[in-house]
Amino acid sequence: MITLDKVNKHFGSNQVLRGVTATFSPGGVYGIIGENGAGKTTLFRCIAGLHQFTGEISSDQPNFHHRLGFLQTQNYFFSRMTGREYLRLLVQARNLPVPDLEAKNIFDLPLDEYVTNYSTGMQKKIALLGVLLQKNDVLILDEPFNGVDIQSNILISAIIQQLKSSGKTVLISSHIFATLRDICDNIHLLRDGVFAETVYPQEYAKLEAQMIDVTLGNQLEALDL
Repeated sequence: MITLDKVNKHFGSNQVLRGVTATFSPGGVYGIIGENGAGKTTLFRCIAGLHQFTGEISSDQPNFHHRLGFLQTQNYFFSRMTGREYLRLLVQARNLPVPDLEAKNIFDLPLDEYVTNYSTGMQKKIALLGVLLQKNDVLILDEPFNGVDIQSNILISAIIQQLKSSGKTVLISSHIFATLRDICDNIHLLRDGVFAETVYPQEYAKLEAQMIDVTLGNQLEALDL
């Protein structure tokens, strides 16, 4: 279990997170939605131990960061490193035996080509595959569906369902509500630096309608199409 207690984060005078509080349990898939700049990535980086913050992030598992995998929206790759070398590096970083990478290559990636030559979608897939091969107990997936093809979206959704069945804790963000609707146990709306709402499956349709109404507003009328 991961507990967030009044997590705050400032960048200079700009306060991005304002006392975020939540609990994430094993075997749960938790969606985080919000507008651009709402602080989703900042929150994820705090949980992953990549940002300093005030408040508390704790777990009933000691050193839970050692079993946490973080798929970022933009992942860093060394130049002149092949996909195969990248996967080996991530697996060995967890002191795990390197599996048969051809058998694990579920996205049919060109493992012997440089990752920096991959397309954006292919880079997202190799980064996700690396996180999965690490056998992490906690997975933070920041926009995992962004930039990948429809077939991979279907596969990623199935992977997340399998992670849930395996008792993993999954935190996932997306700008597209529909991608979260069918896989999340609940969805947190991050607004003004806090979880303004937490909704459950029976309330998803209502929240989606609210978001559509807020997003569209009078914008279409202003275009006078």
